[in-house]
Formats: sequence, structure tokens, C-alpha cells
Amino acid sequence: MTRAVSHPRWGAPPWSIYFQPAQASIPAEADFAVVGGGFSGLSAAAWLRRFAPDKTVVLFESAAIGAGSSGHTGGMVLAETAAGELRGLGDVLAGFSSILKELEIECDVSLPGVYEIGRGGGLPDSPISWSDSGVVRAVKQVPGGMIDPGKMVSGLARAAERSGAQIIENVSVDAIDFADSMILHYSRGQLRARKVLLATNGMSLELSGLACRGQTKFTLAVATEPLSAAQLESLGLESERPFYTIDFPYLWGRMLRAGGVVFGGGLVHFQDWRELTSLEIGSGRAAELIARLETRVRALHPVLQNVRFLNRWGGPILITNEWRPVFAQHPGSPHTVVLGGYSGHGVAQSVYLGRWAAEVLCGKRSLPEWNVREESE
Repeated sequence: MTRAVSHPRWGAPPWSIYFQPAQASIPAEADFAVVGGGFSGLSAAAWLRRFAPDKTVVLFESAAIGAGSSGHTGGMVLAETAAGELRGLGDVLAGFSSILKELEIECDVSLPGVYEIGRGGGLPDSPISWSDSGVVRAVKQVPGGMIDPGKMVSGLARAAERSGAQIIENVSVDAIDFADSMILHYSRGQLRARKVLLATNGMSLELSGLACRGQTKFTLAVATEPLSAAQLESLGLESERPFYTIDFPYLWGRMLRAGGVVFGGGLVHFQDWRELTSLEIGSGRAAELIARLETRVRALHPVLQNVRFLNRWGGPILITNEWRPVFAQHPGSPHTVVLGGYSGHGVAQSVYLGRWAAEVLCGKRSLPEWNVREESE
């Protein structure tokens, strides 16, 4: 079944989800409960059953799989966190690629590298030369690339379900009683779980305990009509390498398989993450920023002056106080792990750390060093 990857008000990204979970009643208890049906939660659910095939796994998603950050990302893959290298993180791209292979996920992954672009200096042979608050040129190439977010959500969900995890859509976990075993409360009942992973990222911050550790923002993007090979060469994008600026005003982007280009920039700021539920891409501050982004893109280069935009959308991100992803024990229980807050660098890390979270919950691995250090500061 094909479904739009969309919160209806957040616009239409240029990909779809191909997944419909099996219908089943919610059990009264489970060995593991996962809250959040994005990249992190789905990856963890798939690996939990692989590491503990005799245990039960139930995943709750308050809307449809991928309806939050994961389905609305731009799909750009980066190796490092927003804070740079972290002690003990390991090789994210190698781990990410291995997971996609082991779980048999086809998501148009391409890792040709990523251009860092800036308004000062630049590589002598920079293929990019745009006008954007100064001349923008490639200054460095770093590891990374891109994926199709709809296909990756779909593939992770299928892998989780194949492994034996039960996926429950359109059920919101509203509260958790923390004890030796946790009781998850939802609108129609409750589930008792021995261990829990909270992977709701920029939503349900009080539930995850992240309200004091980060701020939810809404990031915006547009996708152009397919461009010709000559146009892409003029833009310096024939190599299909994604790009992002290392200075401000921030701009990022990537190619689409059909030949269009995604450009992203601008953030809607909130006082409370619940404002996401009423945000509309076609009105208010989001609409202003989308219009500004389109004007900006058209001014980058003459070949973009009259370009048509086929997709306009946005999605939530959680920017943490230290720019480091949160991967830690919940303050309410030693049997609950919180994972999220990738600060815009989460495509590969979410899948990679989702597996790590499954190992932690199964007692096969410890939590990462950077969060132990942060909590002791």
C-alpha cells in the first residue's frame, strides 16, 4: 500500500511510504515497548527481535509510521553529529551501510560524499559557484550522501515486522508509570513492559524527559522540477553530491533520482512542541519562510531563475542544548532508554544508534560515553 509521507498540514515531500502494518490487538504486556515509529524506533524494534528472538516487542506510533521527523527529513546522510566527532561513537556510515545490507533495505542509498560550501575561500576547482549573500563555493568534501526517506521508513518497518515486532499505528502513549516494570498508558488501555525505548525525538518531550535538553524546531524544504544534465553541470551538481553551508544564512540540498534538486533553509521556532499540531506549511511563518526560500533559490544561479517547484514541505527537528544526540537512561527508570535529538544530522545516526539502543536494552552493550560525561557535568 502506498501512503503519503505527510502530516497533512506539513506539505508534500517527494517520496512515499509503502507499508501497512498487520492488524492485531494490543497485548496487555510485552518484554520491550518502543515509542516512536521513525528511523530510530523502527531500527531498534527490528534489532530487538534479532538479539532476543524469544522476547516480545511492541512499537507504538501516535500517527502513521514515518509521519514525524523521519518522513519529512531531506534524506541527506552525514557521518558526524552536529557537534562533530564524539568519543566512542564509532564509524556511523560503515555501521549504517551494514545495517541497510543486513536488514535488506533498498532505499536508493548513495554515498558519493557531501560538499561543505561557504562564502569565503573555496576549493580552486570548486564545481559550485552561486550567489547567496556573497559567492558560495565548495570548500571541502566530507563523507556522506543521501537516501530516499520514504523507502527507508518502509524498509525498516518491514524489517521490524518480519523479525516479529508488532507495530501499532495511530495510538499515542500519553503517560508512563515508571517502576520495575513500566506501565504505558494510551487512550484505550495500558501495556506493561519490562523495558522501554522512547524515540519520539522532537515530540512528546515531557514523556521522554527531553524538555530541558533541547528545543523543537520546524525545518523547511522545496524540490525543483527535473533539471537537464546541462543545467546540473552548470550548477556544479553533476556529481550528485549533497551540500550544506558552513556559515549563515544556512542552506542545504541534495539531488533527487528524477533529476530535481532539494533545497532547504529556514527554521520555524516554537515556545512549545505542541505548536507542531497546528502548524500549516501554507500559512503564517512557515509560508513566509517557504516563499523566501524559493526566492533565494532562484537567485542562486541563472539556470534556476525560472525554475518550478514541485514540492514544498517541512518537518520537526530537535536541536539539543549541546548539539549532541541524546542516548541516555530516562531519569524515571533504569529500564528506559531515551534516544533522539540529532539536531538535523539524524538520517544515518538514527538507524545506527537504533541498533545500539537494542543492544543496550538486551544487556549486550553500554550506553555511550558522551552522554555519561554530559550527565556528570
